[in-house]
Amino acid sequence: MKIAVFSSKSYDRNFLEAANSEHELVFFEPRLTAATAPLADGFPAVCVFINDRLQAETLRQLADQGTRLIALRSAGFNNVDLAAAAELDLTVVRVPAYSPYAVAEHAVGLILMLNRKLNRAYNRVREDNFALEGLLGFDLHGATVGIVGTGKIGLCFAQIMNGFGCRLLAYDVYQNPDCLKLGIEYVTLPELLAQSDVASLHCPLMPETHHLINTETIGLLKPGMMLINTSRGGLIDAAAVIGGIKSGQIGYLGIDVYEQEEDLFFEDLSDTVIQDDTFQLLQSFPNVVVTAHQAFFTREALQNIAQTTIGNVSDFEAGRPCANQIEHR
Repeated sequence: MKIAVFSSKSYDRNFLEAANSEHELVFFEPRLTAATAPLADGFPAVCVFINDRLQAETLRQLADQGTRLIALRSAGFNNVDLAAAAELDLTVVRVPAYSPYAVAEHAVGLILMLNRKLNRAYNRVREDNFALEGLLGFDLHGATVGIVGTGKIGLCFAQIMNGFGCRLLAYDVYQNPDCLKLGIEYVTLPELLAQSDVASLHCPLMPETHHLINTETIGLLKPGMMLINTSRGGLIDAAAVIGGIKSGQIGYLGIDVYEQEEDLFFEDLSDTVIQDDTFQLLQSFPNVVVTAHQAFFTREALQNIAQTTIGNVSDFEAGRPCANQIEHR
């Protein structure tokens, strides 16, 4: 099958080509939008990533051009209008799990960097400044860590933090038996936010979770706590979080995702003036660490993403049922 691969970088090409032996892959660097959809003219399949915009207009163009399959190389699918896809008889498949360890480990890395000021310490020593003032941290052992969302990634994160000797709280609409075996206590979201020294978000972005962290819920936080988000930027109201940082309600913020990241992340903008004032303000705080949606970015994860994506396309082409197909509800 001929596949148009959008938002492709060198690493996408390398891993997809290594996993592929039967399809024709054509790589396009631009994001897939209504403006770039003509590039996929005549392609029965498109392969897309998280910042591609598959709204009704884009999907209609793709369907009119002969596309029948949307292959996401991600777990999240909030960037796809599933109702429009169903109307147009477009099949949508995804990669539901690639490496929960990668994301969980990155979340822990953000915690350690913020707590022990590793970024600041590194820069000081590079400048022959060996003073310790301003680098004081706290023991994670004995700290209360709240986990919002206890699916595969949340469970991996819980296992790591359990190894640090943390007290673990969790909030989820479904209680994970493996988390219960670890001794995790499930509580309400207000209880979790009020008790946690560190709260880490590991839930999908849905209408119910959009701006889960907002002015109201920030008011429930344990003053000076640490907030981590490696899931989706839309879980956090950035303007409200800035207010929480200024008031001291949020003592540390570590994010690998940002609600308006599609115009920023995965690109080299070092020679440009970034016009997003909210993002620039977040970057200015000394107790904030931002990484550019790299939590998933490990060799193992990229191998799994490529293999699953190629497998999904092969299933579709052969007319086999695909376990990773997304159904519109």
